[in-house]
Amino acid sequence: MPFSRSTFERHCEQTMDIPLGAVEPLRPTILLVEDDPGVRRSLQLLLRAQGYEVKAYVEGRPLLDDEQILDAACLITDYRLGDMDGLDVLTMLRARGWNGPAVLITAYSSPHLAHMAQAAGFALLMEKPLRPPVLVSTMTQLVPVG
Repeated sequence: MPFSRSTFERHCEQTMDIPLGAVEPLRPTILLVEDDPGVRRSLQLLLRAQGYEVKAYVEGRPLLDDEQILDAACLITDYRLGDMDGLDVLTMLRARGWNGPAVLITAYSSPHLAHMAQAAGFALLMEKPLRPPVLVSTMTQLVPVG
């Protein structure tokens, strides 16, 4: 015999101790573009542990081909990528109407790159190796969770 809606609701609340209307809040989505698999995976795990959803890409083109990127809360991209650089990634995202904050990460920092990143619209340039507490603090300021 099929459950009526009210019976089903009562069953859920009694067996799972969760009101049927309780829904987990949406987690802000971070776009991550990093060609180094170890760094990419470490950043994914760190950001997910902080309450973010992470969409990770090896290069810029796959990110730009993704139709759902415009809903993302933030971009974190490496400067040197296989198919383009991080400055190009942000420029192309902005051209598509995305206006979220962006962080450029690099092992090749210089005053010139810092100036170019700022001119491109990056909120911050972070040098590798990244320090997890600094990244977490930065993300908390740029995109609060909850």
